Amino acid sequence: MNGLLWINLIATLLVTAYGVSLFVYLLKTRTAYVKLGKKVEFDNRVKERLEKVKINVFGQKKLFKDKKSGIIHLFLFYGFILVQFGAIDFIIKGIKPGAHLPLGPVYPIFTFFEEIVTLAVLIAIFAAFYRRYIEKLVRLKRGFKSGLVVIFIMGIMITVLLGNGMAMIWHGHEAAWSEPVASSIAFLFGWMGETAAITVFYIAWWLHLLIILTFLVYIPQSKHFHLIAGPLNVYLNRLDNPGKLKAINFEEEPEDEEAEVYYGAKRIEDFTQLQLVDLYACVECGRCTNMCPATGTGKMLSPMDIIVKMRDHLTNTGAVVTGKQPWVPTFVFGNAEGNQLAAAANSIGAQESAAAAEVYSRSLIGEVITEEELWSCTTCRNCEDQCPVMNEHVDKIIDMRRYLVLTEGKLDPDAQRAMTNIERQGNPWGLNRKEKEDWRELRDDVHVPTVKEAKKSGEEFEYLFWVGSMGSYDSRSQKIALSFAKLLNEAGVKFAILGNKEKNSGDTPRRLGNEFLFQELASNNIAEFEKNEVKKIVTIDPHAFNIFKNEYPDFGLEAEVYHHTELLAKLVQEGKLVPKYEVNEKITFHDSCYLGRYNEVYDPPREILKSIPGVTLVEMERKRETGMCCGAGGGLMWMEEETGHRINVARTEQALAVNPSVISSGCPFCLTMLSDGTKAKEVEENVKTYDVAELLEKSIIGESTTLVS
Repeated sequence: MNGLLWINLIATLLVTAYGVSLFVYLLKTRTAYVKLGKKVEFDNRVKERLEKVKINVFGQKKLFKDKKSGIIHLFLFYGFILVQFGAIDFIIKGIKPGAHLPLGPVYPIFTFFEEIVTLAVLIAIFAAFYRRYIEKLVRLKRGFKSGLVVIFIMGIMITVLLGNGMAMIWHGHEAAWSEPVASSIAFLFGWMGETAAITVFYIAWWLHLLIILTFLVYIPQSKHFHLIAGPLNVYLNRLDNPGKLKAINFEEEPEDEEAEVYYGAKRIEDFTQLQLVDLYACVECGRCTNMCPATGTGKMLSPMDIIVKMRDHLTNTGAVVTGKQPWVPTFVFGNAEGNQLAAAANSIGAQESAAAAEVYSRSLIGEVITEEELWSCTTCRNCEDQCPVMNEHVDKIIDMRRYLVLTEGKLDPDAQRAMTNIERQGNPWGLNRKEKEDWRELRDDVHVPTVKEAKKSGEEFEYLFWVGSMGSYDSRSQKIALSFAKLLNEAGVKFAILGNKEKNSGDTPRRLGNEFLFQELASNNIAEFEKNEVKKIVTIDPHAFNIFKNEYPDFGLEAEVYHHTELLAKLVQEGKLVPKYEVNEKITFHDSCYLGRYNEVYDPPREILKSIPGVTLVEMERKRETGMCCGAGGGLMWMEEETGHRINVARTEQALAVNPSVISSGCPFCLTMLSDGTKAKEVEENVKTYDVAELLEKSIIGESTTLVS
């Protein structure tokens, strides 16, 4: 090895060591920032978690929700992994000319495969460039940082192909099938002499090495940190009950007696460490925002922006608290805000320390995330369904709402009125709680006993029918409750209701941030269930269904919970309910968020509709897990939309696009919103809105059943 090669080797080792040291430093700083969050108990269900990684990281499952982007990313993901072997081979060629990976007779196959993969990655990166900068996909950012990775990847691919072509000229190799691209380059530049070829080779070689190392350092400082944090986030992601909210322990005493006592998330450190990993896992792909009903109807909320702003705030806060500079090399990023904050935190100067303290105390809610953003969320989890790295947005929004409501006492007046009414009368309208069972009197052909009446008559019941506030008081929803009860009568299912003893499920207070009221309601309801030995609960309300099934167990509920479409589908399948009369309607079904995305109940309502003679079922473009929210979730049923246009009208327009005669749902909230949507579009005379239970009753009972939309 001559002197120049020794100099080249030493320079390579020094530059590589510097780049790797910066990368390791960045990993340590981000880890330190995440550790500012609260510790959380973590189960070690390794096998299940690795299966999730296999499906969502290596299988790229969620990325294929957008098939074009999914295909591009698949080529980039696997191509970029595979070409690293080619990069190692290329670097060996520069350190020891004439050498290569010791693969023996397999080496020609390896080089052929590597060149094909490199070309595939180049094609994929050009396709990605086209989608972002030519097609200008709305959800994708188009700034300098967004395009930098395109330059990096193109540079890595082009330099290795060019360098291998120059190596063939340098060493006098003939064209070979194993290196088709390099052979073509060698042919095109065959006029070059050996010295010129060596010069171009090492220019390409050093560019290749420097781009790889620059990219390595760039990754933790950009959205491409998802290459590391994304798989980690998928592994750490909750395995059960997606969307489930964590309870607040109001009886927990603070470790520091002098510490400020508040509830919810006031500061970035109030989130758990697992929640903070989400922030660095974000890909900034915009899929969440693209599907968000609030964003799509002109509201201020963008789920992606929420995550990105929280991430940047965490980085700045972390710089202040830990004194670790977030941006390197420092001689390049010395003026970056995070670096200045870290320097100020480490300084003994009063002025600098004051500047650091100011940022540390910067209000998360108000200065980083606006209240308008927080109150625009319908908690539909469409964002979470779309996220390829399985970020959770809703729990963070609810944690910040909790702070506003429980500590600051801030809540929309209409929502506050509904909350007060729930607290006083057990329903959002403030109607007399003693009238909660009066809906039974609207039809004399339906037998609906209360638990008290059933006990008095010695009648046993299998299911407790949780009617909910909508079914009890709302005139339109009462018809759903009656239809469902009639079907249970027909099937011979024994059930009872709590009647005037039924309180609110607590979903509305909990999603609006009033955790204290929710826990009070949950405790009272569970006590009532236990008192009456309730083992099975069925409800027409997906919100109550979700909160009973997934969140009440944290407070001691032990009961099987069913949505009414699940039970009806079972009864139809068992032959206890037999649809026989034709319902000649073209029906499209709207998936309730709390039935679908929260609990993956998609098939039962469709199975019921398909069992009805005469029904033609047509699907909207946005259906099942991609279905759009009606606008009532997250407690927004009780708040007026003051920005943009109405979510329920937008969803109704999507339903009308398939020309139905009936829009059906399995949720009284959704049905109300869709009914209002048909009125807003002035099509209520031609397009009716019915719950699945009403349509099934019509098919079983016949024309004697009067349906009023």
